[in-house]
Amino acid sequence: MRAFIAGGTGQLGRELARLLGERVVWSGGSRELDIRDGDAVARVIRGARPNVIFNCAAFNDVDGAESSPHEAFAVNACGPLHLARAAAESGALFVHVSTDYVFDGTADRPYTEEDPTRPINVYGATKLAGEQLIEQIECPKLIVRTSGLFGAGGSRIKGGSFIERILAKARTGRPLMVVGDQVFSPTYTPDLARALLDMIGKSARGVFHVSNGGAINWHGMALAAVEQMGLDVEVKKLRSEDLDARARRPAHSVLSKERFGALGLTPLRSWRDALHEYLVSQGAPVPVET
Repeated sequence: MRAFIAGGTGQLGRELARLLGERVVWSGGSRELDIRDGDAVARVIRGARPNVIFNCAAFNDVDGAESSPHEAFAVNACGPLHLARAAAESGALFVHVSTDYVFDGTADRPYTEEDPTRPINVYGATKLAGEQLIEQIECPKLIVRTSGLFGAGGSRIKGGSFIERILAKARTGRPLMVVGDQVFSPTYTPDLARALLDMIGKSARGVFHVSNGGAINWHGMALAAVEQMGLDVEVKKLRSEDLDARARRPAHSVLSKERFGALGLTPLRSWRDALHEYLVSQGAPVPVET
C-alpha cells in the first residue's frame, strides 16, 4: 500500500499514520494541503503517487458550521470531491470518513446504510453533500460513517476530543453540566483506524457504518470517564433544549454495524472497554483483579 492521508494531523489521521508506518507516502493537515484547492490537491497527489487516499479532514465545528456554512461546505463537500477526482486520475482507492449526523435522529433503532438521510444541521448537510459528490466520481471508493470520535489529540478547534475537554474541566473541581438526551455510538480512533485497514483488506466498497459497540449519551460517557479517572466532581445532566447551541443535534444516531460484520470482520469492542484503554493511557488507575 502507498497511502495518502488528508487530515493527517487529526486524531484519526495520526492513528492511521502510526499503523501504516513506511507505507505512508504523504500525510498532512490543512497547513500542508488545503483540500479546498482542487489544483493543489491534484498536484500533490500526482507527485505522491498513492494507491489509497484517506480523507480524514473535516470542518467538524458543528455549531461553527451554522455561522460559516460556505466554509463548512468548501471543506466537507468540495474537498472530498477534489480528492475523489484525484483518486480517479491516479487509479487510487478513495476512503472517506463521514458522520452519523447525516441522519435526523428520529429513529428508535440503529440506523442502517439504507436509511434515508435527513441532516438537521449545516455540518450534517455538508457532510452528506460530500458523500453525494463523491458518488458521482468514477473511482473505487469506501465511505465510512462513524460517530463520537475520541482519542488522543482531538480537534484543536474544539479544544480536544470530548473526553479530553471533560477531564480538563473536571480537574478544576467545578460541577460539570453535560447533555443527556443525545444517544450515539462512541468510537475510539485507534479501533476505527484498524477497522479501515481491515476493510481495505476485505476489498470493501460502498457505504459502511463503523463504531464501537453499545450506545450511550454524552452525560453517561462523561460520568464513566470521570469515575474511571477517580475524579470527585458532580456531573449534572442537561436537556438539549437547555443548551445555548446554534446547531440542533440528532437525539438518537446509533449506527447499525451489520454490514461491517457481514465482511467477516470482528466487531469493534464495546465503547466502555475502549474508553478504559484510553483512560489508562492517560493515567487512570488500573483496577486490581482479585
